[in-house]
Amino acid sequence: MREAQLEDFGSGLTPVSEGWFVVNVRDAEWWFAETRGARCAFENEYGDPPVEFAQLGINVTVLEQGQSVLYHAESNQEAFLVLSGECVLIVESEERRLRAWDFFHCPPWTEHGFAGVGEEPCAILMVGSRSSPGVRYPASELAARHGASVTEETSDWRQAYGTVESFRRERSPSRARLPWSS
Repeated sequence: MREAQLEDFGSGLTPVSEGWFVVNVRDAEWWFAETRGARCAFENEYGDPPVEFAQLGINVTVLEQGQSVLYHAESNQEAFLVLSGECVLIVESEERRLRAWDFFHCPPWTEHGFAGVGEEPCAILMVGSRSSPGVRYPASELAARHGASVTEETSDWRQAYGTVESFRRERSPSRARLPWSS
């Protein structure tokens, strides 16, 4: 297997060819949206052609107070590890406050989302299987209070994200306050 080529399109390094690679999270490509926070996925899902991980999705998401991850449930298990800061986990219509080094195991079809809270940015390592494409976005009154819910349940990601701000290639304004910035 050859080493992948990495290129910078303005917000960090991303693979532009298949293969193995090493990149530090501070140097990797980041995407940002005011309401959704920042996301580093390590792959190049919007490339031409896309370079995506076929079996395992992994990203680091950073949420500031008031930013959220859309409430959803997937047919695959997922795992989440809070690396720094604090967030609210919205899971099965309950709230749980998570802080650094808290781990959340999410079995298939568990409804969940996250919202940033606290003074510091919350960095979360997110990992999930890509063995099955099923996803559902339930409407949730609790998640809506955090800006993390659709208004009408759907299984169509285009409909779910149609009213949500899109990510753009950009580093987070909170970048200097993150653990890997030094």
